[in-house]
Amino acid sequence: MERIPILRMGNYLLVTIQVDMHDKLALTLQDDLTNRISEVSAKGVLIDISSLEIVDSFIGRTLANIASMAKVLDAETVVVGMQPAVAITLVELGMSLPGIRTALNVESGMEYLRDAVANHEERDDFYGDSTED
Repeated sequence: MERIPILRMGNYLLVTIQVDMHDKLALTLQDDLTNRISEVSAKGVLIDISSLEIVDSFIGRTLANIASMAKVLDAETVVVGMQPAVAITLVELGMSLPGIRTALNVESGMEYLRDAVANHEERDDFYGDSTED
């Protein structure tokens, strides 16, 4: 079975999609990524789609679902490397990709994740972590 590798970098997971995405592979990635977030208590997920020339509505919805599921599991998600043609296609399809943060490249995406996790930890320190009891 074809799978997309998920790399761990500290509190973050990195996914670089280097193959053409099809519906079954997207669903497998969704399952693998949510399981991995839970296993390692990841705080952030970075998905690099710079190799994708086409993102159809199903793949777009799957990315949005991954971001929503990650949020429920207490992890932020950022998608990086979207090609202009992909952005144009998604807008023409009327897809707004709710819940997905985007960045131009991996460096900007990692900076966003670090800031988001730091802000989240500050809120937990201020209000107290409700999971400590």
